[in-house]
Formats: sequence, C-alpha cells, structure tokens
Amino acid sequence: MNGFLGEFMGTMILIILGTGCGASVNLKKNYGHASNWLFITIAWGMAVSFGVYVAASLGSQGHLNPAVTLALAAFRKFPAGQVVPYLAGQFLGAFVGAAVVALHFYPQFKATKADEGNCVGIFTTGPEIKNNLFNFLSEMIATFVFIFCLINLGDFTQGLKPLIVGLLIMVVGQALGGTTGFALNPARDFAPRLAYSILPIPNKGAANWSYAWVPILGPICGGLLAVFLKTLI
Repeated sequence: MNGFLGEFMGTMILIILGTGCGASVNLKKNYGHASNWLFITIAWGMAVSFGVYVAASLGSQGHLNPAVTLALAAFRKFPAGQVVPYLAGQFLGAFVGAAVVALHFYPQFKATKADEGNCVGIFTTGPEIKNNLFNFLSEMIATFVFIFCLINLGDFTQGLKPLIVGLLIMVVGQALGGTTGFALNPARDFAPRLAYSILPIPNKGAANWSYAWVPILGPICGGLLAVFLKTLI
C-alpha cells in the first residue's frame, strides 16, 4: 500500500508541476506564456525532484516512472510483487495531476484556441520532426542515459539526491530532449494524453494518439538497456 500511495502522490506532484509548466508556456493570459526551453527543462527537473521527495516520504522508492520500475523488475532488482501497485500509482497519479492542471488553468484554456497553443503538447510530448524510427530512438537513447545515470546514484531518495536527479533530468532535456520533448516516462505521457482526450477542456485540439506508442515503448526499451548494461559491468 505504501508503494502505491507514494508513487501515486509523487507522480501526481510531478505532473502538476511539469504540465503546469506546459500550460504556463502554451496558454494565453498568464505570465509564463512563451517562455523558453531552458525554463521548461528546469521546471521538469524540479518537478521530478519534489515528486521523488514526496514519494519517498510516503514509503515508496520514488520511481514515478514505469520505465524504471519495469527495467529494475526485469533484472530482479525490484520485487515482482510490487510492480502492479507501482504502475497503478504512477498512471493514476499522472492522470489526477493532469486533471488538476486542467482545472487550475481552466480560464486560460477558455481564452486559448487550439491553433493558438491549446494543444496536447501542454500535457504530453511530440516530435519536432516526425519520423517514427528516429523519434523512437531519441526516446530510447535519452531514457537510457537518464536511467543508467540514475541507477548509479544508489538510493536516490536520500538527502540531496532527489535534487541531483532533477539536475540529471534537466541536462538530459537540454542535451537530448529537443527532438521529441523527452518523455522518458510512459506514465508521464500516456495518462495526461488520456486526460486531455476525455476531460471537458475548452477549445482543445487533437490528442495525437498515433504518436502515443513512441513515448511508451521508447522509454521502456531505453530503461531495459540501461539496467542490462549495469548488470554486465
């Protein structure tokens, strides 16, 4: 139960802060409108840091990410019996976090049409150049770098390490994230995309479900590769 609750609350905080940044950048009539990529990567890095702190305080390992949970479990570095509670917490937390952002920015959604920035990219990722193969490789490579560095931190929930994880997210985003928006996390992309699709958000655009498999499978493959390499060395 602690694993589910920690992952739920931690992922919810991650998505509120991260997609809140997306809403601030894209929607009209708020002070963060049209901020730059540096602003976005810093915000997402800090969103992960504070999500990990919250999750750890509630008894989970602070994965907040199915790519982390599945990769560790695949190589017996995480109990198989905890996989379902962790994944459930991550996906449900991400959905609730996205719903909170939709509520918080409701007047801004009403003020912004789809062609003015009211798009699924507030909540999810998408490629700057659409090429499914290279988009998949971008997500796989970025997630490999992220998770390989993450698992070399040891217990990353202790002390200042969650802030180090946030810095890691920032540099991965700045170095490798400009191609696809660096999902790194299936729950972070899928659940907010679903929320954008089904919630009564005014003036919204399309959810781009045809792309959704890339930020799901790319991070999972990158995570598996990272933990596999770690077991070899």
